[in-house]
Amino acid sequence: MKKLIYVFLLAITSLPLATWAQDMSNGADNFYTSDQVTVQKVTFKNQYQMKVVGNLFIPKSVNSNERYPAIVVGHPMGAVKEQSSNLCATKLAEQGFITLAIDLSYWGESEGNPGHLVSPEIYSDDFSAAVDFLSNQALVNKDRIGVLGICGSGSFVISAAKIDPRMKAIATVSMYNMGAAARSGLRGSTTLEQRKAIIQSAIAQRFVEFNGGDKVYIPGTVNKLDDNTNAIQREFFDFYRTPRGAYTPKGEKPELTTKPLLSSIVKFMNFYPFNDIDTISPRPMLFITGSVAHSREFSEDAYKKAAEPKELYIVPGAGHVDLYDRVNLIPFDKLTSFYKKNL
Repeated sequence: MKKLIYVFLLAITSLPLATWAQDMSNGADNFYTSDQVTVQKVTFKNQYQMKVVGNLFIPKSVNSNERYPAIVVGHPMGAVKEQSSNLCATKLAEQGFITLAIDLSYWGESEGNPGHLVSPEIYSDDFSAAVDFLSNQALVNKDRIGVLGICGSGSFVISAAKIDPRMKAIATVSMYNMGAAARSGLRGSTTLEQRKAIIQSAIAQRFVEFNGGDKVYIPGTVNKLDDNTNAIQREFFDFYRTPRGAYTPKGEKPELTTKPLLSSIVKFMNFYPFNDIDTISPRPMLFITGSVAHSREFSEDAYKKAAEPKELYIVPGAGHVDLYDRVNLIPFDKLTSFYKKNL
């Protein structure tokens, strides 16, 4: 079984990429806070009656007699709201938006047992539940709500937006199509035989857990580097395993950060977020990716399949994880103008 898990990890992270230095360059500031906004922890239920936890960011400049546009922000797959999404939510709140960074179900402080379960349908519903919540807030204009998905959440917000027209403007940053990544790997590097082996491994582990056996997790981000660690794993390690971006929710084990349950990983193989993406039109879509991001193919594919109005914005010199927290590379001006125009 360990060999099959390794095959899955290798399939999605083994393509060549320039090695990124482990440093705080380009203004890396994942834990940024601002004296221009207030932060409030909030909870609400999704349609599955599961508690979703989020951080609500409100500009201090708001007038209680007015209603403001709002944005829901989703974290990278396997991460929590304190990793990248709080930063984006804070920066956008500084520009006058009310923002809500959420923990997806089964991750962080949100409900879901067992933790780290893969459930793209429920993840997508979490974004609609966040829109439900924001629509009831006195300061929010319920007709001016947008969504922002980072990494895997990019595919979840697209899935949600296809059936939730209340999401008026949809943006993604460093998007991963979690379905395509699980089925085919990066650039189609996973063979059908490998996919079937992963499925068999996951189903075998599901039966083990049904009978009370121990849980097994997909490796996700490695916990240690060695001479054989590939460039993409080093990129993730630099964020999730160093003070730059490491964050462990209360009660979690740090070594399990970013690691989903093997027994549930096959649910991604049945996840096709880009099917019918064109039906989101005429609501606008913005896809932001780095010019050297290993995930760039997913944003390009989504852009190709989406209908107008749409835009693909490529950040020169930026890798995938760079756009999680490197403030000097994340195009906040572009995001701000996109939402101000469309909300």
